[in-house]
Amino acid sequence: MLLSKSTLMALLCMCSAYLLHAQQNVQGRVTEAVSGRPIPGVTVRVPNTNRGTITDADGRYALTPPEGARQLTFSFTGYKTRTADLSGNVVNVALEEDFARLDEVVVTGLATSVKRSNLANAVATLSARELAGTAPAQTFDAALSGKIPGALVSANSGAPGGGISVKIRGITSVFSNSQPLYVVDGVFMNNASVPAGLNDVTAAATAGNPNNQDNPSSRIADLNPADIESIEILKGASAAALYGSKAAAGVVLITTKRGRSGRTNISINQETGFVKVRKLLGQRVFTAETAADLAGPADSPDPDVQAARNANRQEFLDAQSAGRIYDYEKEIYGNTGLLLSTNLSVSGGSEKTTFYFAANRRSEDGIIKGTGYLNSSLRLNVDHRINDRISVGVTTNYINSSADRGLTNNDNNGVTYGVALSSTPGFTELHKDNLGNYPRNRFAASNPLETRDKMVNNETTNRFITGVRLDARLHENDKTNTRLVANGGVDFYNLKTSAVFPRSLQFMENTVGGASIQGNTNNINTNLYGYLVNTFTPNSSLTFVTTVGATLETGNFDNILVSATQLIGTQTNVDQAGAANPRQFRQKYRDNGIFAQEEVTILDAVTATAGIRFDRSTNNGDYKKYYVYPKASLSWNLAKMDFWSFSSINSFKLRAAYGQSGNVPPYGSKFTALIISNTGGLPGSFVDNQLGNTGIKPEKQTELETGLDISILDGRVNLEATYYNKKIFDLLLRRLPPGSTGFNAEWVNAGDLRNQGIELGLSLLPVNTKHVRWSSNINWWRNRSRVTRLTIPAFSLGAFGNSLGTFYIEQGQPATQIKGSIPDPNDASKNLFVTLGNSEPDFQMSFFNELQLWSNLSLRFLVHWKKGGDNINLTQLLTDLGGTSPDWDDDKNGNGVKDGPERANAGSAAIFVQDASYVRIREIGLYYNIPLQTRFLRAVRVGVSANNWFTFTDYISYDPEVSNFGSNTINTAISRGSNGISTGVEVTPFPASRRMSLHVGIDF
Repeated sequence: MLLSKSTLMALLCMCSAYLLHAQQNVQGRVTEAVSGRPIPGVTVRVPNTNRGTITDADGRYALTPPEGARQLTFSFTGYKTRTADLSGNVVNVALEEDFARLDEVVVTGLATSVKRSNLANAVATLSARELAGTAPAQTFDAALSGKIPGALVSANSGAPGGGISVKIRGITSVFSNSQPLYVVDGVFMNNASVPAGLNDVTAAATAGNPNNQDNPSSRIADLNPADIESIEILKGASAAALYGSKAAAGVVLITTKRGRSGRTNISINQETGFVKVRKLLGQRVFTAETAADLAGPADSPDPDVQAARNANRQEFLDAQSAGRIYDYEKEIYGNTGLLLSTNLSVSGGSEKTTFYFAANRRSEDGIIKGTGYLNSSLRLNVDHRINDRISVGVTTNYINSSADRGLTNNDNNGVTYGVALSSTPGFTELHKDNLGNYPRNRFAASNPLETRDKMVNNETTNRFITGVRLDARLHENDKTNTRLVANGGVDFYNLKTSAVFPRSLQFMENTVGGASIQGNTNNINTNLYGYLVNTFTPNSSLTFVTTVGATLETGNFDNILVSATQLIGTQTNVDQAGAANPRQFRQKYRDNGIFAQEEVTILDAVTATAGIRFDRSTNNGDYKKYYVYPKASLSWNLAKMDFWSFSSINSFKLRAAYGQSGNVPPYGSKFTALIISNTGGLPGSFVDNQLGNTGIKPEKQTELETGLDISILDGRVNLEATYYNKKIFDLLLRRLPPGSTGFNAEWVNAGDLRNQGIELGLSLLPVNTKHVRWSSNINWWRNRSRVTRLTIPAFSLGAFGNSLGTFYIEQGQPATQIKGSIPDPNDASKNLFVTLGNSEPDFQMSFFNELQLWSNLSLRFLVHWKKGGDNINLTQLLTDLGGTSPDWDDDKNGNGVKDGPERANAGSAAIFVQDASYVRIREIGLYYNIPLQTRFLRAVRVGVSANNWFTFTDYISYDPEVSNFGSNTINTAISRGSNGISTGVEVTPFPASRRMSLHVGIDF
């Protein structure tokens, strides 16, 4: 039977419609090539379009490709990317594991990325599991410790709420910013450390060192680690150059979790644990005579000394007979804190709109009674595909945190816990009586138990972070496509600090009659950048990626601090006091930049990149001037060339990169400020003693990086080796101007600095069977700094003078050297000023292992070894001076002189400059996935973990990781003396803690 033409046309149209419908509804399942298990979270995308989806918990996906689509790409972190042809409406794919992570996509610019196999820079990456999946740390910044090759991550304090200093590839600046730039989903986050004004009570900055010593936390600690999907650390100037002057110390790019289309997933995770002090120093064991010696020598002719000796002797005998010899160190630092963390996340969505919502509450009691940390956060990330060409993503995060940080670190009034304890023997009575009255401490300016129980030192933060990203495909065909990408972000926080010292405290009743120090800080940072990205592929062997764009960042910081004394009764309001001293610090800046970058990839083996950024800032002397920061890089993966014949070597990449970046001058360095005056009751202004420098310019950083990456045995053995040479020119330093000017300080560009280092990484997969898998990562790194030019006289900074050891900036010497006075062996009446040590480690090494059994049981642990690096241990000095050191009465060298007085009277700074090497098991975790799945239950897991539980060190104080001065960021402007070098100075710190937790997780 013959068909008419009209009937034939109708049948053809029906077939075409059917075929089109079949093409528009593609579904399938993605599994592991070896085990056959489904892989959730795989990105399924139509190449060169905005159309894509993500596999659900069962590895299934459904997608509607646009008309004419011929292929789908399947990519997921840890697996090799695969491209499959669209031959029907069902496409199932099995992915092979990418042991070497060669297909992992790494950011190379503000809008572009490249596969790791073609990457020309050493970029460290951390996954969610590496960040917090083994043993969650107290804060986000603490979770970075020991995990970033090339970085020195130091815990400045053990106080709840954090306080971490991160230095990437050595000292970036002496006085200006030395902390990396943190970017969360495109939003520039402020990482300020804002002091609470404790110096008004402790007088820590009134003698020996003017730097802020308030022990504040770092604001990056607000971020919840459980929200983070991955982190990329751009360490070199070439990698970070496009971020401009804020990137001089490196860039930490943080990507938070996003939603996945398909089934709505609900996860609940609960952590319950406890926190204990890592180490106590112990106390001196007294006798009646050694107790009497605290008042003076037995042969003293002074009757007052003899009376005091008798009083001490009798007090000791009475305490001994009554069984009242106390361990006050244990009472202060020996609290066992409860740790609770609850996290709820909900994610899901459709093919066009996905969402991720998370709520988290984390509370932790400190090892000191009355201290603790509470962090509550809400996050909502929404992504929407408007059409095949335009998509938009929104990230929002609200954080409320509260940290009670106690009263620790240095002070010159004897009021902090540690300084008071350093001279307080265990036989004196400090406990309150039945009426609640605390006895006065005869041996110190304060009763530390009373101070602990009555004073308040709280930081409360309300923070809102939001960002918007627009991605629009303006043009596309078979060979080229052009995208417009725009990002905007706002980071706002309000920080309130409250430090209250009632007038009933021992050190307040006869001095200032109580003190209430209230601070209020508002900070808002905005960033906006847009760029055009054109990808041109003339053939399968050649790809050009061109990027041009512009950025704008603003900041507005406003800190008001009011210190009130002579409090009325129990009032804490600053207006309920006899005297008040208000202070305000404001800072505003505006930075903008223009940049362009070209990337060329040849044969998927050679990648060349060149870029340039023009950057200016209102902090520069000439705010209209643009400074130029170029970059260039080249990588050649020989294993992808046709001539390569070594089948066992899967990747052999040579790479080199060069880049420049800057570091803007401190705020206000170009101005001569006015300060308040009061003459005869008449208010007015005086000219400050710091001379403004209108010609001040940014520090300029150049870095050359070379490296070799090798992957063998199908990625089971991988080596990454990097050498870098980083030079900083026009160091921002403070000098003493000529006396004729009438000023005593001026900011100048007055020196050069160099950092050279090596980074080695080795990843291994020794065992990989169906039931047993063992993976291991070993990293080794070192850095050496040197001041290569100094046009002002050498100077000390960051400690307490030559007699105790001080950091010393000197041409031709390391920037982190420690110098001090020692007796001249040839003339006891003279001292020599010599080099005593260096705070920079000889090297660092980390060792991460994960053992998985039957896919359900896993053991993970991270070992961190820091070899070398000296601390200035002034805690021991204070206990020696107070006669309470636990080894005071020992005589280790057998010379007949007790160790305590021998150290205290030696007159040598060398005694207290001590090696701070350690080996620490930072994280260890044992987890079990219960093989229980129902219609509503996807997974159940339980685990136990320990954080910083084991530390092996000869360092004799609380912890080898310590710094009296903390990080510098905004403190540089406030204290006008902070610096990025003086980590490793210890003065009775808040002791470090260790934690152990039980974990339970349920996925619905």
